[in-house]
Amino acid sequence: MSNVQELEMAVSQLSDNELMQFSEWFEVFVANQWDKKIKADIWAGRLDAVGKRADDEFLGGRASAL
Repeated sequence: MSNVQELEMAVSQLSDNELMQFSEWFEVFVANQWDKKIKADIWAGRLDAVGKRADDEFLGGRASAL
């Protein structure tokens, strides 16, 4: 049995309260993982072109202000 299958089985056996607690924890965990990935991409320069394009569009008046 794979780790994912074991996790699925364990999660399916949680009480309603435990499932709510796990869900809240997992949401924060996924958000933190995403933040780490974005930071790594920024530091590696993988978003430089996108940032430059956004800056150019803003400075050129092609982007709407929020």
